[in-house]
Amino acid sequence: MGMQDQFKDKAEQLRNQAKEAMGKAKDEASERASQGRERSGNEARDARQQVQDRADRARNA
Repeated sequence: MGMQDQFKDKAEQLRNQAKEAMGKAKDEASERASQGRERSGNEARDARQQVQDRADRARNA
């Protein structure tokens, strides 16, 4: 195997590693975004429940 072939093989290996790393980064970013949306939804639901609870207590007082 000549030097040129070695460089081509190494370049291909590095390209594959970069593609794999990009895929993992995209998956991680997607997961974080999903968790953030979920957390925001939970916080909004909790806030609505607190308002409803206060309103119920005010009516019953």
